[in-house]
Amino acid sequence: MVRRRLRVVILDLLEKGPSRSLWGRAMQPNFASIMPQVIGVWCEQAGHEVTLVCYTGREDLGKELPDDPDILFIAAYTQTAHLAYALSHIYRQRGTVTALGGSHARCYPHDAAAYFDYVLGFTDRAIIDEVLRDCAPHRPTGLSLSAARQPARLPGVRERWKFIEATVAKASAIKIIPMIASLGCPYTCSFCIDAAVEYQPLDRGEIRDDLRFLLGKIERPMVGWHDPNFGVRFDEIMATIEEAVPPGRIDFLAESSLSLLSEPHLQRLQRNGFKALLPGIESWYSLGGKSKTGNRTGLEKVKQVSDHVNTILRYVPYVQANFVLGLDEDVGEEPFELTKRFVDMTPGAFPAYSLLSAFGQAAPLNLDLQRARRVLPTPFHFLDNNQATNVRPKNYAWPELYDNIIGLRRHTFSWRAIGRRLRANRVPTARWLNFVRAVSAEGFGRIRHDTIVRRLLDRDRNVRRFFEGDSEALPAFYTDKVRKDLGPWWDALPEGGLRHDPNAYLKAHEAKASAVRLAPLSTRSSAPSIPS
Repeated sequence: MVRRRLRVVILDLLEKGPSRSLWGRAMQPNFASIMPQVIGVWCEQAGHEVTLVCYTGREDLGKELPDDPDILFIAAYTQTAHLAYALSHIYRQRGTVTALGGSHARCYPHDAAAYFDYVLGFTDRAIIDEVLRDCAPHRPTGLSLSAARQPARLPGVRERWKFIEATVAKASAIKIIPMIASLGCPYTCSFCIDAAVEYQPLDRGEIRDDLRFLLGKIERPMVGWHDPNFGVRFDEIMATIEEAVPPGRIDFLAESSLSLLSEPHLQRLQRNGFKALLPGIESWYSLGGKSKTGNRTGLEKVKQVSDHVNTILRYVPYVQANFVLGLDEDVGEEPFELTKRFVDMTPGAFPAYSLLSAFGQAAPLNLDLQRARRVLPTPFHFLDNNQATNVRPKNYAWPELYDNIIGLRRHTFSWRAIGRRLRANRVPTARWLNFVRAVSAEGFGRIRHDTIVRRLLDRDRNVRRFFEGDSEALPAFYTDKVRKDLGPWWDALPEGGLRHDPNAYLKAHEAKASAVRLAPLSTRSSAPSIPS
């Protein structure tokens, strides 16, 4: 049987709509995902014609995307889901089959199945081959497909180069090549999508060969490791880098844990060109194993972590310290005041604040939150870890929580704090990045947004009732913001696309448990599973 040659389009959605932000122009192309490029390689190897588009908010998608592909794959984060739904709606009307992948597909498969023919969880070569063989409409409910685990192998830089080269060309001064050395994470942070994924290192020989390949393509490449937690098998990955890369030939960036960043490890990272590290601190009251602080909490932990991060800054010029605000162990002003102390004691680090969010079925914790009816139907558009939390706080009234968040952001991005950060950064690129991040959407912009939300909590009864879980009616504030951000794509958003069931994970979990209880013993081993 001769297989039909398909016209395949792959869209990597990095933005939720048209954007002209300075930060986005400078850096957004560097956040391109690896899996869309991987799928592009697999589709080409299967004999199909492939077009890959990375959307950074600056492109005209009407011109970039072909009009009539046979199948359109979209990789979407949850905050880009409404744009993904709108585009799928347009292309399905034209007769194109559509498939959704990325974190949104893993977190909200039940919602996404109403708008796509295929919804892909863990995706390996066999899953893609199955979609390409079938390539048929599945409506009104799309087909959910998921492998048992993450792939054991992914196409490397050499195989993905044509897609990488076209994407990084969109970046301005800083161009980062995406690589990955491992999947999953051995830590068990209850709110994290990667904590439930089995940790597995990828082939060291391929990583070594890809690094050597890069040296032949770019004079001094910059590589961003996409590992959820880089360096878990520290000696192995560093030996691989040292075998492939002469000192000073490649600059590296990675997200890692403080527990892995001992001073001997930092010295080795410095020798091998690591220029940026993003450790997760998350909380002053828990996760001591990840931060290497043991049972220390509160101010004692702040002092130890600050000393550790200042040590990192002696070896690595750029450090982003990651925090989660609104965790259940947080009470009163103290956690926010402690973070202010950290900012003052660690002026060279850039603090990145995320709001506690429950992304569908991303983490087991979300089942408990849904059982407690604490998860709100906040539109996906705002679930970027910053513009909104969709979890009703355990120990705060909404105005109190937002007062503390705004106070922390104002302290962190005051001109005094910005000036101290710039003086503490010894490398010009680090100074520039930290300044732009502070004065654009990530600093000043979030203060403005949070201030508007705080005012609405007092003045708009519909907003307050929505936040309290007393009403599911979307306030005009949300609808107007989505309409503005989607721009020309707003009219294509399918009916019902702005809303979702925040308890879909719980309902599917209970339905599965009920099916197992009611099934005869002889059939229980084949009970259906919930896609990841």
